[in-house]
Amino acid sequence: MTDEDKLPVLSAPARHRPRSTIAAPPRPERRSAAGVVPLTLPAAPPRRDADADLLAQAFAALRAAERAERDDPGPPGAGSGSGSGPGRADEDAFSPVGTPPRTPGPATAMRRPAGRAPAFAPGGSSAGGQAAEPAEPRAAARRILSIHLPRFSMTRYLRHRARTGEAVAPDLPMALAVEGAHGPVIHATTRAAEAAGAAAGGRVVDARALIPDLQIAFADTAGDAAALARLVLWMRRFCPWSASDGLTARGGAGLVLDTTGSDHLWGGEPAMLAEIEGALGTLGLEAELAIAPTRGAAWALARFGDLRGIARPGDLPARLAPLPVRALRIDGDTVQVLQRLGLKTIGDLAAVPRLSLARRFSRAEAPRNPLLRLDQATGRLAEPLDAPDEPPRFAVQARLAEPVQDPTAHLPALAEELAAALAAEGFGLRRAVLTVYRTDGEVSALGVATSAATRDPAHIVRLFDGRLERIDPGFGFDLLTLHAEVAERLDARAPRLDGAAGSGEALARLVDRLAGRFGPGNVLRPAPRERHVPERAEGWASAMGRAPRPAPPRARRPAPQTPAAPRPPTPPGGRPALALVAARPSRPARLPRPWRLIEPPEEVRVLYAVPEGPPAQFVWRRVPHRILRFDGPERIAPEWWADRPTTRLRDYYRIEDQSGRRYWIYRHGLEGDGRGRTPDWFLHGVFA
Repeated sequence: MTDEDKLPVLSAPARHRPRSTIAAPPRPERRSAAGVVPLTLPAAPPRRDADADLLAQAFAALRAAERAERDDPGPPGAGSGSGSGPGRADEDAFSPVGTPPRTPGPATAMRRPAGRAPAFAPGGSSAGGQAAEPAEPRAAARRILSIHLPRFSMTRYLRHRARTGEAVAPDLPMALAVEGAHGPVIHATTRAAEAAGAAAGGRVVDARALIPDLQIAFADTAGDAAALARLVLWMRRFCPWSASDGLTARGGAGLVLDTTGSDHLWGGEPAMLAEIEGALGTLGLEAELAIAPTRGAAWALARFGDLRGIARPGDLPARLAPLPVRALRIDGDTVQVLQRLGLKTIGDLAAVPRLSLARRFSRAEAPRNPLLRLDQATGRLAEPLDAPDEPPRFAVQARLAEPVQDPTAHLPALAEELAAALAAEGFGLRRAVLTVYRTDGEVSALGVATSAATRDPAHIVRLFDGRLERIDPGFGFDLLTLHAEVAERLDARAPRLDGAAGSGEALARLVDRLAGRFGPGNVLRPAPRERHVPERAEGWASAMGRAPRPAPPRARRPAPQTPAAPRPPTPPGGRPALALVAARPSRPARLPRPWRLIEPPEEVRVLYAVPEGPPAQFVWRRVPHRILRFDGPERIAPEWWADRPTTRLRDYYRIEDQSGRRYWIYRHGLEGDGRGRTPDWFLHGVFA
């Protein structure tokens, strides 16, 4: 502040003056700028007219100081007033009446003369071309870390194949597919497939035409989402707040972390980024990372910026300006509209008046609103981080007064206490771990798993039968802990009228006991698949895994209403004749399938009247069978997205021989289809 802008200080009168200059109502003391000064009240009544004039002059001085402060912004880089330096700290502490005190620092240095607008300012430009106000220092102090995992789905699939002993060669082109509007589309690719020309988002049939040896498998998007949720909790070893940024349509995934105040634990932000990238690399995940003051800016820099980019609040506009507009997390249609308007970068978009953008995109949702996304990226609009809560942890312990050698006697009490804690929260355990702490400092752990969530203490204790002998007690142990390593929601179930458990619970307990005796990988269950080729419609999966839920019934279009056939006239004195035209069924009946499939199908020798017709006799395992009845054919085409182009179709027949046995046989191919020699016949199933 200048000398002319100084506020008048109302102080107490001097002691040598007979009367106070500014009178006040009778009070024991009066507060001034210098502190609390005791006042001696005069004996004579104060002059109210002189006091009113002095107060009017003081308020006029205040208004003049406020007007001068507003009209004179001062030179760039300077604080309020014309001077600068440490000697002006006390003067800057005063502020005009009715306005908040100004905070010295970067916000004061960013003031510009009126009428001049920057090329790119946080939050874009206003409707009149004026520069927008900078973000609050509190919002700029946040540090958001965005992690992009571009090959998340493919990495999970390749690691699964490697664990099952079916590792994929690095030079083999392979892609994961999902169902699209016009057939399967590519969801993720390997590096070899990408180098050969396959791209995510393209149709599988086009990729197969371009790369004949391309291997196709269907993506497990539900498994990817579950794995990403577990990875979110795993990332909280670096900071307390982490959340998922969702799965992408190209097989990638994203994470977002609020690392405010956590970087110093790792030696700074560069060291923290290197540590996180190395930790994800040990999991086989390729990661792209960036830190910025806002979530939108961190997202843009991680995917379109430099490697391990770090953006400070001061250089955020310059870092975002050259990035393409699709870095603002807007959809493809909005990006195309902006590019047609000549707005290809974030800097181009920020130079457009805000009023023009608001007129066109004000009612659009966030993925279609570039103005909203721009404000979020620059910090003008807050974007909170919704970090999910960690699942509850269940653990109980028993401290023993004396070391013991066998934990069997203490296990039932621990199981009952753990089951009570699970029931109170509505959870059931899928995996329990018993840990014993020996007196010599050694720790031993023993885990059991269940095929379904349970909180039955007797069942939990029974799972440890015959396995506690594996623990070496040493000189004894004095501490036992039992905790639910994996827990999931389990609703309360009403028992049967006789008090026994349901059939599903009994089967789950049987599977648990068998898996504990023979190993989890040796107990399998059939798992249906969405395939129309018979031998691929069902597979085997571990019985300890989660049982698949039945697929919801597909919506069918209503069948067209056909007019009923006219009833034939009844002859006089006779019975009505049978109608020769049958009513059209509303939906096609599902064709029966045999209870037992022979894998692989066994070849049979047949005798037929015509090559395209059903057989009259066949020989299977050196036994001739004469066909009395047949039904078919049912034609099943090959899976063109998974089979080779030379794969032949099949014509299935349900037949019955002279002894009443029914079989399921098919002709592999057609005569003259150009895909091989004369079609062969195979027996694929046996009906009950």
